[in-house]
Amino acid sequence: MTGIELVVGYLAAWAVRKGRRVAGRADQEVDQALDAGMDRLHEVVASKLGDDPALERMALEGQSGQEPSERTRQRVQLALEDASDDDSDFALALQAAIDRLEELKQQSGAVTATGDGASAVGGNVSVRADHGSAAAWAMGNVSIGTPSDPQQPGLQ
Repeated sequence: MTGIELVVGYLAAWAVRKGRRVAGRADQEVDQALDAGMDRLHEVVASKLGDDPALERMALEGQSGQEPSERTRQRVQLALEDASDDDSDFALALQAAIDRLEELKQQSGAVTATGDGASAVGGNVSVRADHGSAAAWAMGNVSIGTPSDPQQPGLQ
């Protein structure tokens, strides 16, 4: 994952967290230092991009408590890449904000996951299947036992 992709992921998480707070559903045990680091990253980006439509769209999508769409993420990423290419001071400030966030994340033991179907775990996970069952972190439709005969409708 590139630095800009990491920034976009953090901005998406920031937008969703802000949206959830507004709706009164914020997690009561949010790590305040990590939260402040995400606020700082947003300030750095917002100070450069200002009222960029992609950044505004990300904030609007986050207000709903949902992850910003892939299209919105791509637009924000492109805007950040352009801004970083054109302004080395901004690129340095962005990198400093990311470095600080990564440091805070390690100190707090926080794990960040963004995107459709994303999962984050801080600690050990054990997934086990027994008695002829199926187990996975995530899986689609599963049938156990004798598969139905597609030539014989209604038989299972």
